[in-house]
Amino acid sequence: MEAVILMGIQASGKSTFYHERFFDTHLRISLDLVRTRRRERLLMEACIEAGQRFVIDNTNPTVAERARYLAPARAAGFRTIGYFFQPDPKGSVRRNAGRPRQVPASGIFGTLKRLERPTLAEGFDDLHLVRIAEGGFAIHAWE
Repeated sequence: MEAVILMGIQASGKSTFYHERFFDTHLRISLDLVRTRRRERLLMEACIEAGQRFVIDNTNPTVAERARYLAPARAAGFRTIGYFFQPDPKGSVRRNAGRPRQVPASGIFGTLKRLERPTLAEGFDDLHLVRIAEGGFAIHAWE
């Protein structure tokens, strides 16, 4: 059983990363899809109850915001893995411009201001740094 938490500013590649890496194995839970915290919580609880692997695909910029997923997943015996997307505000603004549903630039920069680097002490079993690279993603060991 595995719970994956994606973390990064808007348009940093999180959803594309999910589709490339986890689409066939993990259920995607995203506020962009379910629209409310209540639905998000119910879906996560269902995954935990069923032993279903899942990915939380939100910005998750702060320790407090990540705790809402980490605590229940760990309590249920899930392995918790985090992927932190290296902030690239200019690249995010550029990618955002090509999206059908755009986030205001102020939203991207507001999330950037709140972004806290994760630590293993939060409850992650493993952490990775993700950078957008030529032709895809580069995943680096956490330091």
